[in-house]
Amino acid sequence: QVQLVESGGGLVQAGGSLRLSCVASAGTLDLYTVGWFRQAPGKEREFVGAVSRSGDNTLTTHSVKGRFTISRENAKDTVYLQMNNLKPDDTAVYYCAADRGEGAYEYWGQGTQVTVSS
Repeated sequence: QVQLVESGGGLVQAGGSLRLSCVASAGTLDLYTVGWFRQAPGKEREFVGAVSRSGDNTLTTHSVKGRFTISRENAKDTVYLQMNNLKPDDTAVYYCAADRGEGAYEYWGQGTQVTVSS
């Protein structure tokens, strides 16, 4: 079992950058594929991207490709979501989640709010 805590959210102007962190406060994160998701008000939760256990493979959804980068430092039990050139449409609560390899994100953090002003 792993417990996840996100941080790094905030208010930023369009075109700005933020880096979100997802830390395992309990458990070992290197046993898990970690994904980032977001949910805007009135919208369904959306997959943003994911990183493999080793960090060698990453995937991002089309809407953020070229702007968002996912990385991890297993020695620190931390996964990052670097967000550049932010747009108002990126405004959402961002969550990280862990998949231990069974095809489902079983463990979730509490989320961190990202607000992008125009």
